[in-house]
Amino acid sequence: MRKVVNQEKIKHCFFDGMTLMVGGFMGCGTPELLIDMVLDMGIKDITLICTDTATTDRGVGRLIVANRIKKLYASHIGLNPETGKQMNAGTLDVELVPQGTLVERIRAGGFGLGGVLTPTGLGTIVAEGKPIIEVDGQEFLLEKPLKADVSLIRGSLSDCYGNIIYRGTSNNFNQMMATAGETVIVETEKLVPAGALNKESIATPSIFVDYIIRGGGDNVY
Repeated sequence: MRKVVNQEKIKHCFFDGMTLMVGGFMGCGTPELLIDMVLDMGIKDITLICTDTATTDRGVGRLIVANRIKKLYASHIGLNPETGKQMNAGTLDVELVPQGTLVERIRAGGFGLGGVLTPTGLGTIVAEGKPIIEVDGQEFLLEKPLKADVSLIRGSLSDCYGNIIYRGTSNNFNQMMATAGETVIVETEKLVPAGALNKESIATPSIFVDYIIRGGGDNVY
């Protein structure tokens, strides 16, 4: 049942052209060591799903700067000028998704739903090419689910089975993305023995987690 591995054991999970979800918000709660690994392996043509592209020297922004991303789903890109530069040059395909819609599409992917109905984006370019469905006289956009080959998650606390607790900003997107990846890899700040976590505080149960990597912080176990 132990899922704690070194980076060598998870290299087979990554490949060119893969779809990658990465948790965190503005670079906070992002698994930096796992991003280092993707960069070091030279993985390219990635479809990236994230809430934002952080900055040029932090989080997924480093994947943007290294020209590893082919397609991007994100809610905003304003703090990383390189993202806008590549988008305007036509080298990066960007789909900007309202943040609430983005997390709901990820939830739909993780929960096996066929999509999400939302009024957000009606009458704008967001609606172009998307089905419009009427419910009780009101129109909604059908937003399709988002899933990934691999979800990279940052946990604040994890036990050796992969039960995870998130603190502060790391709650953003990590928890939902852990449900929507075919393979889920957690970089944990602190690793504790089985049974040491407060069960009521566990946000991601171990059933969703495939591998655990020891990250920065107080790894005591």
